[in-house]
Amino acid sequence: MQRRHFIQAASLTPAVLGVPSLFAQSWPSGPIRIVVGFPPGGGADALARVVAQKLGVVWNQPVVVENKAGASGTLAAEYVAQQPSDGSTLLLTTINSHALAPAVFPKLRYHAERDFVPVALLGLTPNLLIASPSQGAKTVKDIVALCKAQPGRVTFGSAGPGTAQHFALELFKLRARIDALHVPYKGSGPLLTDLIGGQIQYSFETMAAATPHVNSGRVIAIAQTRGKRVKAYPNVPTMQEQGFDKFETMNWYGISGPGKLPATIARKMNQDINAVLAMADVQEKFDTFGVEDGGGSTEKFAQLVQTELTKWAKVAKEAKVTVNG
Repeated sequence: MQRRHFIQAASLTPAVLGVPSLFAQSWPSGPIRIVVGFPPGGGADALARVVAQKLGVVWNQPVVVENKAGASGTLAAEYVAQQPSDGSTLLLTTINSHALAPAVFPKLRYHAERDFVPVALLGLTPNLLIASPSQGAKTVKDIVALCKAQPGRVTFGSAGPGTAQHFALELFKLRARIDALHVPYKGSGPLLTDLIGGQIQYSFETMAAATPHVNSGRVIAIAQTRGKRVKAYPNVPTMQEQGFDKFETMNWYGISGPGKLPATIARKMNQDINAVLAMADVQEKFDTFGVEDGGGSTEKFAQLVQTELTKWAKVAKEAKVTVNG
């Protein structure tokens, strides 16, 4: 993680962490909502709830998580883009809504950069290639062989068309030269329920969502998809280590506000979120989820969004990723 940012944030005094009188007129006086584009039970929801609980204490006002699931997280993004830019409504921003969906949905009702103000990056995490323990193929090599033996029949679940799980699958199909069946869900919660129950076979699930089920033994982790192993999974090899050079997909999570959110509010929120990320218990939870490298300035987050938009547009074209709608 960006420890220098955390150390700076952790040194702030309680008076600084509270909402200063400077914002008495512009800071939202009622509850602040963090809107999540997926159902409860997924990684985005879990991270949002950790951060919301801490910010509620820092700001001395309710910070609530509101789930608006659907369309791979884009319904929530569209909703937040239309809300007043007063800081009362924020978006749990993900790679889905701000990099992947723009690459494959030609008629989005928002612009990922123009209609949002990046506030803070919460962190980056790999996908995990997971399966239920009952599956016979439990290595990447064996899964490739299974897919070649049963083209178009081996099932991989995702949280919806155009999501991180979907893109990881399409990249896997491209690199392994296989055909597999994409099964979209409305979020990670129902996906994991069906994977555990045997209705689907595999998923490149988000690490944050998959981890509780890996820890309980209900699913097994076969591979992780960043170029390096995260410390939460030191014994799970990367896709690159298993023969897929340059195979790298990662999820990222952040907080954004509507497009006209005042810079003073964005900077204050960024400062306080960095302080929350510096808390030992928050770091411990994020480490468990495999979420690393969070924190930093609003500009850092804005640059990430811009870079990811460009990257995944190119991947979508190369892998010929298409979705309906």
